[in-house]
Amino acid sequence: MGIVSISLNDENLDALERIQKAYGLSGRSEAVRASIGAALADIREIEEMEGQVEGVLVIVRRNHDDPWMIRLQAKYERAIKTQLHSHLRDHKCLEVMVISCDSPDLSKMLRDINSEGKADYVKFVRG
Repeated sequence: MGIVSISLNDENLDALERIQKAYGLSGRSEAVRASIGAALADIREIEEMEGQVEGVLVIVRRNHDDPWMIRLQAKYERAIKTQLHSHLRDHKCLEVMVISCDSPDLSKMLRDINSEGKADYVKFVRG
């Protein structure tokens, strides 16, 4: 088994400990492995989609004033059939979008969202 050293800020350390406790894991390494497994499951779910896909995309994003979501919605306007925007506490926003597009377009959209690093939650639920 390989050994990897990483640096985590306090927020990520707290999250790692929370994962460890929630799943009853004996150490941080197990929590990291569980987190990697969960991320891979999400990736596999998207990779296994073929053809036309429809569903709901839910995003909680930070900083209402940051225009990155508007740019993303403009880029993927053909795939977004309906959208709802709601203001949450602490300048966060909830974005709910009904999506209908080819699976490669959905994969690219999700990659674009995640690569921004400005969303606290991103989940596509296939219809």
